[in-house]
Amino acid sequence: MTDTPDYEPMFAALCAELGICLHAKGQPRVVAALPNGLDAAVKAAFAAEGIDILGASGELKRQVRDCLKANLPAG
Repeated sequence: MTDTPDYEPMFAALCAELGICLHAKGQPRVVAALPNGLDAAVKAAFAAEGIDILGASGELKRQVRDCLKANLPAG
């Protein structure tokens, strides 16, 4: 048994629902940002995907935030 949360479903949902499919190096950046809040995780996801956070629509930011929140591992 492990104490490490499984973030794979969260990243799978982000990819399937929004087309933001983070690579193996990008995923840890998002996980590392999560303790700083969902907004920090959204910024990390955008940076990992190469999306300009300043140029992204508010709608896309909200969708990514909502997707991360809905699919966070229990714990």
